[in-house]
Amino acid sequence: MSQGLNLAQLDAVNYVSGPCLVLAGAGSGKTRVITHKIQRLIQVGLEPKQIAAITFTNKAATEMRERARGLIGKAAKDVVICTFHALGVRIMREDGAVLGLKPQFSILDADDVVSILKDCGGTTDAATARQWQWTISLWKNQGLNAAQAEAQAPDDNARVIARIMARYEERLTAYQSVDFDDLIGLPLKLLAEHPEVREKWQRTLGHVLVDEYQDTNATQYEVLKHIVGERGRFTAVGDDDQSIYGWRGATLDNLKRLPQDFPQLKVIKLEQNYRSTSAILRAANNVIQPNPKLFPKTLFSELGEGEPVRVVDADNEEHEADRAVARIQSIRAGTSTEGAGQHREFKDFAILYRANHMARAFEQALRRAQIPYKVSGGQSFFDKTEIKDLCAWFRLWINNDDDPAFLRAITSPKRGIGHQTLAQLGTFATKYKVSLFEALFASSLPSAVSSRALPGLHEFGRYINDLEYRARHTSGKEDAMRFLTDWLKDIGYEKHLYDSEDNENIANARWTNVLEFCDWMAGRCGGEIEDATGAQGSERKSLLEVAQTVSLISTLNEREQDQNVVTLSTLHASKGLEWPHVMLVGVNEGLLPFKLGDEDQPTGQAGGPMSEGMLQRLQEERRLMYVGITRAQRSLAVSWTRRRKKGRETVAGVPSRFIAEMGLDKATVKEDPREKLKALRAEFAQRAARPPTSA
Repeated sequence: MSQGLNLAQLDAVNYVSGPCLVLAGAGSGKTRVITHKIQRLIQVGLEPKQIAAITFTNKAATEMRERARGLIGKAAKDVVICTFHALGVRIMREDGAVLGLKPQFSILDADDVVSILKDCGGTTDAATARQWQWTISLWKNQGLNAAQAEAQAPDDNARVIARIMARYEERLTAYQSVDFDDLIGLPLKLLAEHPEVREKWQRTLGHVLVDEYQDTNATQYEVLKHIVGERGRFTAVGDDDQSIYGWRGATLDNLKRLPQDFPQLKVIKLEQNYRSTSAILRAANNVIQPNPKLFPKTLFSELGEGEPVRVVDADNEEHEADRAVARIQSIRAGTSTEGAGQHREFKDFAILYRANHMARAFEQALRRAQIPYKVSGGQSFFDKTEIKDLCAWFRLWINNDDDPAFLRAITSPKRGIGHQTLAQLGTFATKYKVSLFEALFASSLPSAVSSRALPGLHEFGRYINDLEYRARHTSGKEDAMRFLTDWLKDIGYEKHLYDSEDNENIANARWTNVLEFCDWMAGRCGGEIEDATGAQGSERKSLLEVAQTVSLISTLNEREQDQNVVTLSTLHASKGLEWPHVMLVGVNEGLLPFKLGDEDQPTGQAGGPMSEGMLQRLQEERRLMYVGITRAQRSLAVSWTRRRKKGRETVAGVPSRFIAEMGLDKATVKEDPREKLKALRAEFAQRAARPPTSA
C-alpha cells in the first residue's frame, strides 16, 4: 500500500484516529494521499459507504473516483465522492421535509435567479439584478438571512437589497426551489437546528475527507463541523498559499479555526513537489515569502535545476502575443533550450492571464500562426440554450411548483399560448397563492383567462403529468432513449431549432447537442455513468431519478482534455492544472496585482500605507501569482508590457512587483531579438563610420 508514497504522505494516510490537516503544497500529490487514505480507512474497518470525499468541482470528483477505483476496485462505487453542493443536495433530498421542502425540489440556475430578482426588485435591468445576486450570494455564504443582512446593512443601498432578498426568499419557498448557495445554507440549517438529522449524518459518515480545504467558506466549514461532530473524524487537505477565492467567500479563517475547534488536530506538511523544476519552485517560494504564514512550508523538488525562469518585456499587448507565439514555435521546433531533444505538442503549452479580456490579442496571434487553441472556461455544455430548454421540462416533471421552469417549458417550443395568456395565468396564480402549474387545474381559472386559451393550458398540464408518469417508469438505456426521442418528436423541438436559426450550420450543431445530451441521459439510466451526488453503481435508474441530478452537473464530459491545442486560461481557472510550458502574461502593476486602489499605482508602492482590506487583497493577488508559477512543469516565461491599453487610451506599463519578488538573476531576463538586432546594426554602423586605423 505504501508503494510510491513519501514519509509525509504515509504519515497523512496512516493517521486515522482523529482530525488531520494535510498542508499539501502545489504538486505535492494530494489526490494520491486522499485516495490512499480512503483505502486505508477501509482496511481499518470502515465501510466504503461511511467514507465521504468532498471536492469543489465535478471534474475533481470524477478524477478522484477514477483514482480510487484503481486502488480499491468495485468498492469505489460505494464511497461518497462528490462536491460540497452535491452532498448538500443528498442531505436535503433525504431530510429536507423537516424544513417543508419536497424531495423533488428544483435547483435554480443563475439565469432563473436573475429573472426572479428582476421581478422582486421591480427592474428590467439584468446588470442591476446580477449585482443584487452577487450581494445576496455573499450574505448567504456568510450565513446571513434577509433579516440579519438588513440589521447589519452599512447603507441604504444594502438595506434595499436585503428587502429584495426577503421577497426573493419568499418566492423560492413558494416555488419549492433553491439556488446554488442554498445547497450549503439549508443543509447547515438542518444539521444545526435538528439534532436527529445531525446525529443521523454523523452515524452515516464515519470519516470525511475535504479536498482544497482553503477554498471553503464560513458556511461550508460549519456544515463540516456538524457532520464530523466532536470526534472530529476528518482529513482536511489544503494549502493556504493557494487560497485565491476570497472574492466568492472563501476564507483562511477556516484554517485558523481548525486548531482552535479541534485541539487534538494533527498537522502534516507535504513539501516535496513532483511537478516542477527547482528553478520554477525557487521563484514560487520567493514570491509567496512576503505573505504571512499560518503554517510555514518550503517546497522542494528532486527533478533537477531545469531551465531558468525567463522574464520577457514587450512593447504592447500585440507584441507580447507575438512573442508568446514565437516562444511556442521555438520550443516545438527544438531551437530553444527548453524544447531541445523533445517533441512537444500544442497541448503542452498554456498562456495564463489575470482577466478574461486579455485573451483577445493572444487569440488573434495564434490564429495568424494557424496554431489551434481553446479558451478554458468557455460556455458550459449545460449553459447552451437548447440544453437549458430541455432541462426546464425535466425540472417541471420533478417539481410542478417550479414557475421559472414552467414558463420556459411552455414557450420552448411555442405552443400557441401567448404572453397575454401567461400574464393572466400569473396574476391568477399570485392572487390565490398557487404555482402556475397548479393554477391550470383550478376550477375558477375560466374566469381569469380567455375561453380560447383554456384548452391549450389544460392540454399542457395533462401532457406534463403524462410525461412525469412515464419518466418515473422508464429505465434502461434503450427505453430511455426511445422515450426522449419520441418526446422531442411530439413537441417538434427539431423544427423549433431550425425555425429559430437563420444559419443552418448553427441549427445542425444545436440539434447535435440535443441528441448527444439525450444519449448521455439515457446512458445514466442504464447505470453507465455515475451519479453527480456520489451515489454510484451499475443499477438502472428511472429517467425521473436521472433528471433530478442534472442541475448539479456543469459539463457533459472532459473531451476537450484530449484535444491537442494550446490552452488560454485565467489564473483562477488554471488552478489544479499543469502544463510542461507555461507563459504568464500581462504581469504588470494594475493587472497582477489587480488595481488595489483608485490609482494605477497601488497604494503601498508609490503611495502611503495600505488599509487592512487592501493588504489582504494584495496577499491574495500574490497567491494568484504563486498559483500561476506552480502550474509550470519544465519551463516558465513571465511577460509584461511597456505600454498597455486602458479604455481608449494607451498608458505606460510598469512591471509587477511580483517579478522582482521572484528573485531572478538578471541573466535570466530574455532579450528581445529585435532589440538585439538593432544593437548589432548600430554596432556595425559605428564601426563603418570610424576612420581606418593606421598600421
